[in-house]
Amino acid sequence: MGRGETPWPGATARRFRLARALAALALTLPAGALATACGDSPADRRPSRAAGEAAPTPPASASASPRRPLSPAELCTTAVRHWAREALDGATPYGDYQSMGLSDRQYGVLREVLADARAVRSDHGTRAARSLIDRQARDRCAEAYREGIPTRGPWR
Repeated sequence: MGRGETPWPGATARRFRLARALAALALTLPAGALATACGDSPADRRPSRAAGEAAPTPPASASASPRRPLSPAELCTTAVRHWAREALDGATPYGDYQSMGLSDRQYGVLREVLADARAVRSDHGTRAARSLIDRQARDRCAEAYREGIPTRGPWR
């Protein structure tokens, strides 16, 4: 990827469409809704608490624990499912597996899943192929990471 290029094909077009949609939304919102969204609501204009006043307690949902990190098998499933669907939909090849953010192990799973999905698509259609991608990505990634991540060798 050269200097100034987008990280993936179509990124500039997606950013342009998003900016255009946000600008159109801002023009259609009433001024009060826009002011509220920007933080100029009556709640923001309340006087500050006195030195002796206690802070209000946050609702129970605000103190919920953060999401747990994904396991290597779950990360593999997510990445393989994404790239298999992209390739099945006929997207322009992105490059090598490293530019896709995949490991060699994940790329091997992707190639197997994609080969099976293409065969199913020709016989049973796109919906069946997508279902197969979801199922096989989950199963094959679980198998590939059954023993965890590599702990020996230069690529720990």
